[in-house]
Amino acid sequence: MDRRQLMAGALALGGGADLTAAGKALATEARPGPRNLITDVAGLKVGQAEDMAVRTGVTVVLPDQACVVASDVRGGGPATRETDATNLENLVHAFDAVVLSGGSVYGLAAADGVVSWLGAKRRGFALNPDPKAPVSPVVPGAALYDLANGGRKDWGLEPPYRRLGMQAVEGAGLSFALGTAGAGCGAMAGGIKGGIGSASIVTADGITVGAIVAVNSAGSVVAPGGKTFWAAPYEIGGEFGALGSAGLKAIPDDWASRRARPEPRKNTTLAVVATDAKLTPAEAKRVAMMAQDGLALAIHPTHSPFDGDVVFAMATGRVDLAEPGAFATARIGALAAETLARAIARAVYEATPWPGTSVPIWKTLG
Repeated sequence: MDRRQLMAGALALGGGADLTAAGKALATEARPGPRNLITDVAGLKVGQAEDMAVRTGVTVVLPDQACVVASDVRGGGPATRETDATNLENLVHAFDAVVLSGGSVYGLAAADGVVSWLGAKRRGFALNPDPKAPVSPVVPGAALYDLANGGRKDWGLEPPYRRLGMQAVEGAGLSFALGTAGAGCGAMAGGIKGGIGSASIVTADGITVGAIVAVNSAGSVVAPGGKTFWAAPYEIGGEFGALGSAGLKAIPDDWASRRARPEPRKNTTLAVVATDAKLTPAEAKRVAMMAQDGLALAIHPTHSPFDGDVVFAMATGRVDLAEPGAFATARIGALAAETLARAIARAVYEATPWPGTSVPIWKTLG
């Protein structure tokens, strides 16, 4: 029985209990995709590049063809590029890639490398059909702050980000590394190593939702006094340690496990959530807004003055929704938030120290 039959039957019976039963049946059948990565969303690839000496990197989410992208900025110190282009009132409603980077304001240049690569392949917006006129790839992006992590930053007039952006997009594929990789290479999460995380979910009726995230948060991803992830209730199949939720507890005004003396613009969590469902730009915007709750489920605190938190939402449009509209948007948004929470925990769970260092990591917590 597909989702339409389940929900229609429950609604025809008119009972709240029956509707709840239909919802439970859907939830029971939902499962991670075959990779448990954002690339389980049909039409997406991911490329990453790092410079371990600099302790920084770049992550590119590359659609097979231009697709709907929306953005939602909640942090108090964002570093962004082309997010205004995603506003509903503006001209372009199909985008060529999304770039996440380390490097703060320097890292925004990673998108320059991606734009050059796309433009050379004639992928981009063409207001003028003249084949001699270059196309204009539209590539939103955001950067996190990793400039004070001890890596070699004496780059003078040649920051590495344009080069890293081009390397990342050239290597885009369906599989990619988690942890100390890509835009999360130089990241910290509270007092321990942050990184890149990803996760996916496939619903009973065949909608796929995925997330990828670079976690460089001022807040902690673990509950006080142990190593239980705040995202523990959303874990599927032991994907980040299988500790369960028994260790969850909250202590008001506790900063022991959070980043000591955070400063504005020096932290950030950057994320992309995606679905293969066909969404309008307005629906994608609502999904991006709802997906921000994934940060709140997995990081305490979040959206602070010290963070530059940004969430992008992408819709590749490969799947026609059986019942498009507000309920479908709400459902995808809720799945995006939960999947993003899982991706955040996976980023920190998979993180390793930079070569030759002993930076604290989750797996060595007491």
